[in-house]
Amino acid sequence: MTTNILDRALSPADLAASGDFLALTLSHPEHLTPFSYVLTDGTVAEIWDTGVICLSPVQHGNTDIVLSAGVHGNETAPIELCAALCQDLLTGKLQLKQRTLFLFGNPPAINAGKRELQDNLNRLFSGHHSKGDGEPGWERQRAAKLEHYVQRFYQTGGEGRERLLYDLHTAIRGSQFEKFAVYPFLHGKPWNKTQLRFLHACGVETFLLMQTPASTFSYFGAQSCGAHAFTLELGKVRPFGDNDMSRFAACDLMLRALVTDTVPELAEFDESQFNFFVVSRAVNKQTEQFELCFARNIENFSQFALGTVLARDGAIEYRVDEPGEAIIFPNADVAIGQRAMLLVKPVSIAGQLCD
Repeated sequence: MTTNILDRALSPADLAASGDFLALTLSHPEHLTPFSYVLTDGTVAEIWDTGVICLSPVQHGNTDIVLSAGVHGNETAPIELCAALCQDLLTGKLQLKQRTLFLFGNPPAINAGKRELQDNLNRLFSGHHSKGDGEPGWERQRAAKLEHYVQRFYQTGGEGRERLLYDLHTAIRGSQFEKFAVYPFLHGKPWNKTQLRFLHACGVETFLLMQTPASTFSYFGAQSCGAHAFTLELGKVRPFGDNDMSRFAACDLMLRALVTDTVPELAEFDESQFNFFVVSRAVNKQTEQFELCFARNIENFSQFALGTVLARDGAIEYRVDEPGEAIIFPNADVAIGQRAMLLVKPVSIAGQLCD
């Protein structure tokens, strides 16, 4: 499986021969003329754009699945995981049983080995791509297209079908909980117990339960498309070739079972086997003087003593206000106005679940 910029542009014939959709995507990073072909088992493979492939088996179950990776171009392990899964489906090593849409979000950034080129793609959904002045760059145009492709996919499937969206990431920093999920704000709806059980089987035991709307891809999937949607943080950012893919084995196994309709019986839900957090505060960068007051290698979910200064932004200081507050997603390099850090605290979800 190719994960580097290629010496030549690949063609539809190359995809049919190798099943390597990631290689085709990276050789046409900004645009790919749509085409389709039929696999030997009758599955229809429709390429809608670079990094966008819709797979529809002849006989399929009642679930429509979106798997996305590379929304941030340097988060390589999820890209490798999804690319290998897609390739095994295209070459017949796995037999697809559910309609599935694979998305490689930001191919130019993947080729550049960068998180983003101009804008953070995962802050541009739910219409945020159209806000702001000036000509829209690649990421803003891409966000609008990805919204369209996801809506098209679910609408083609029809009403009454289960909709899933798993947006796979790795974090800039390590984490005290290596794998965790961001569960988008559900506007008062209960958290889904079956989804928690499935993701626990994927190796995800820690969940950040969001309490406000967001501009992330997973919030768009949940709010605008009615999907069970999650941002899955599966580890730490590493370059291609440096990932220990054995650390993603449980997630890989369960995603393969999901698309082939072979998910085993899941363990019963037991809250004691999970860690649930809610956001106590969001810290947005206000000036170019913003700085974090702890080491760059401090991990997500680290706690500090009450009163500890966590960040400064000009004359403003951000301190630990509550016992048990922990940091997550600290990043001083974001654009002014964007989130530079979240502070979170543990919570119980007893009585707030549905099946």
